[in-house]
Amino acid sequence: MRLRHIEIIQALCQTGELKSAAQMLDISTQTLEQTLHDAERQLGFLLFARVRGHFQPTPETLRMQADIAAVQTQVERLQRLADGLRERQDPGLHVVCTASLAHHLLPQSIATLRRRFRETPCILGVQNTDEMVRSLLLHQTDVGLSLHCPQHPSISSQVLAEGKVQLLAPQGWLSPKHRYIALHELAGQAMIGLEGEDPLSLVLEHKLQSLNPPPRIHTRVQTYPLMRSMVAAGEGLAIVDPFTAADARDQGLDTCPLSPAVPVTLYALTRNAGSSSAAEKTLLEIIAHNAQALLSPVRE
Repeated sequence: MRLRHIEIIQALCQTGELKSAAQMLDISTQTLEQTLHDAERQLGFLLFARVRGHFQPTPETLRMQADIAAVQTQVERLQRLADGLRERQDPGLHVVCTASLAHHLLPQSIATLRRRFRETPCILGVQNTDEMVRSLLLHQTDVGLSLHCPQHPSISSQVLAEGKVQLLAPQGWLSPKHRYIALHELAGQAMIGLEGEDPLSLVLEHKLQSLNPPPRIHTRVQTYPLMRSMVAAGEGLAIVDPFTAADARDQGLDTCPLSPAVPVTLYALTRNAGSSSAAEKTLLEIIAHNAQALLSPVRE
């Protein structure tokens, strides 16, 4: 399959019409239709069903759509890089982080970086750790920020900061004497659960379910920031990472560490064979400083 085939498939998926897709690609409808026929002939199956003048993707096309979109995104990124090289611009930084770090830590750190590297373009995104590893290996990302170390042979990890897992509660739920809270104190409490395969959450949930009685979990969410929002809405308690807890404390929610303490580490993930730019090195220094400052007011 040629790149032109991918562009045409993407355009037809977005517009559903031959004329609109041709206008999007700045080609004639005859050229588009001929290229589409070439692609279908090469693949051996229809890519679109023609229904009353509209092009509807076939099941085969729908199965390929996510990969086609990924290729298109990579081509666009390559084009931006080529444009920058032609104009002798800084190629920039593509940084991704987990949801817990996207609310405060990464935006504030990028803002500081921009004051020192004004001409360095930045692209920011949110991914889980598995997605980070894939995008790093595919050279789609320069740096990943995660609370988990993936232990991948081609990925390097650098420790930027360390903190402790925190209990999150509505304002006033914790008394001033609560410098920490033991897991057994959560027996029978209404709590928010975390959906998915987060390693830290899986270990803690196993311990919570062994309590007598176990916590009552009626709602599960996919991210720690959403857990924070559910606690703020009065739906129960939550066990979260220290960065989410720091943001929650600014909202007036109660936080304190668990006992025994459960450590959490912030890692910067990069490719082993990659060379770091001055902007990337500076950004990691800024993030480490900001992370440590953000965690220092959290109750120990």
